[in-house]
Amino acid sequence: MDPEITIRLADELLMFLPAARREAVRRVAHDGTSTLGHVVESLGVPLPEAGPMTVDGEPADPAARPPAGAEVTVAAVPRPQPVPLEPGQTAPRFLLDVHLGTLARRMRLLGLDTDYHNDMDDPALVVQANEERRVLLTQDRGLLRRRALWFGAYVRGSRPDDQLRDLLDRFAPVLSPWSRCTACNGVLVPVDKQEVERLLEDGTRRSYDVYGRCADCGQVYWRGAHGDHLEEIVRESTRLVGGAAVSES
Repeated sequence: MDPEITIRLADELLMFLPAARREAVRRVAHDGTSTLGHVVESLGVPLPEAGPMTVDGEPADPAARPPAGAEVTVAAVPRPQPVPLEPGQTAPRFLLDVHLGTLARRMRLLGLDTDYHNDMDDPALVVQANEERRVLLTQDRGLLRRRALWFGAYVRGSRPDDQLRDLLDRFAPVLSPWSRCTACNGVLVPVDKQEVERLLEDGTRRSYDVYGRCADCGQVYWRGAHGDHLEEIVRESTRLVGGAAVSES
C-alpha cells in the first residue's frame, strides 16, 4: 500500500473542497517531500483561510513536512483574527477586488480605510496590498494562493449584507462611522455651511446646518443624506463589533 497521511479539516473549510469530495476527514497520498501548506492547498483550501495545524497532536507550521502515516488537523482561522497594525493605526486597512464594490462602500460608511479598484489585475492588487499593508479581501481563491501576498482573506456570502457581517465577525475592527467618503475613501472634515451653500439644493440648505466635505474629492455630506437604510447598516454593524468610536461628520 502506498504511504498516506490523514487530514482532518474544520467544518468551516469544507466549502473550499469540490462538492463531490467535501468530507471532513481525507486520506491523501504521501510523497515524503510536500510541505503541509502544499498539501492543504492541493485539497482546495487557500492557505490564508487555514488556521492552526497539528501533526500527530503537535503544533506544526505550513512549512512542516509530515511523515507517512501522520494524523493532521487543520483548524479554521480564529475569529476575531488579529492583523498587524502600523504605529497610529486603530483598525486594519483594506483593499478589495473588482467584485466587491458594494462592500467597499459600506466599509467606508463605517469609517474603515478601504481602497477599491474595478480595473486592477491580480498582480497589481498584490503589489498594492503589500506596499500599503492592506488586507486584500476577495472571493477569488486563486488570488489568495499567491505566495507574495502578505495578508488576504476570503469574503463569504453573495449578498453585501452577508459579506459585511462576515468581515466584521472576522476582524472586529474599530469603527468610526460617517468619517470617510463612500465614493473615494477620503477623510471627511467639518465644513462651515457658508462654504458649501452654493453646492446645496434649497431644501437641504434650509433643513441642515452640519456638513462635512471629503478632503480628497470635495464631495459634501450631511447626515440627512444618508437615509434610514444606511443608518440601519451603521447601527447593526456597531452592535456586531460590540461598540464603535463614532465620528460626527
